[in-house]
Amino acid sequence: MVRGIERRKMFKDDQDKENFVDRLGDILKGTSTSCYAWSLLPNHFHLLLRTGNYPIATIMRKLLTGYAVTFNRRYKRHGQLFQNRYKSILCQEDPYFLELVRYIHLYPLRAKIVRDYSSLDRYKYCGHGVILVNKKNDWQDVDDVLGFFGKKKNGQRRNKEYVPEGIEKGRRPDLVGGGLIRRLGGWSEAIILRKSERRLKGDEKILGDSQFVLDALKEAGERFEREYELKAKGYDLDALAKRVEEIFGMESGEIYSQGKYKRLIEPRSVFCYWAVSELDETTTSLAKRLSLTQSGISKSVLRGEKIVKNMFLKLFKP
Repeated sequence: MVRGIERRKMFKDDQDKENFVDRLGDILKGTSTSCYAWSLLPNHFHLLLRTGNYPIATIMRKLLTGYAVTFNRRYKRHGQLFQNRYKSILCQEDPYFLELVRYIHLYPLRAKIVRDYSSLDRYKYCGHGVILVNKKNDWQDVDDVLGFFGKKKNGQRRNKEYVPEGIEKGRRPDLVGGGLIRRLGGWSEAIILRKSERRLKGDEKILGDSQFVLDALKEAGERFEREYELKAKGYDLDALAKRVEEIFGMESGEIYSQGKYKRLIEPRSVFCYWAVSELDETTTSLAKRLSLTQSGISKSVLRGEKIVKNMFLKLFKP
């Protein structure tokens, strides 16, 4: 889930929406990521994805950065387009899959973007019509959705009966809020909070039964423990800058040099990529630190990811 900054419109017309949908489709196909449900509204959008070889963070970074750059260029604006970080909820499939597909596809109706349910399947910027074969795209996974209802033709009929049943349920905070925060300094801490039934505000939650939550936390544990281990060892931005300067044969502190110099493009890009992916720094904080624009940092992150892969760079010395 992503909202426009200060709830402003992030899609001003159909051209914006088409640009976003085309970009989304290319990224999903390029990363072999399954999309089961989606809907665009003027100031926010919702996606239901299954992660594969590429983490959600990478997919969303490519999607949001690319769209923001195009949007800002088109409207001759600068600065942030999105409100904070995207909100991501990890969901247990069996009990929530169809509920989430239905809930996401009913958003345009709840938001009064379409007049009634019969108009929803003709709304171009929502996956509901794709499932009913009123429109097609080559990146939305329809078969898995219909597979929950039975064979394809029967599945389409039963899906058409199932979706409107969700209209009277209205907004469902149980599907988009609550849950358990994963970023608490380790999954064991999260388990303690789960048992004490405490809830904390955050942007990454888990929607599922207790065992699913514990299994998901354990699986994700290594990544989160690595982040906190790095910070516990004093591996902050300055230490990261020193490592990048060492790799590229730069002078101490040169990574923070004011101005846009060609010689700094590659090292700064690697620095920004590792800062975001390893230390969980935000593009906003990096923009302030490097005296650059937030969109410029976002571009550097994407560029840095490619440089690290192409040059086989390692954060730690071999």
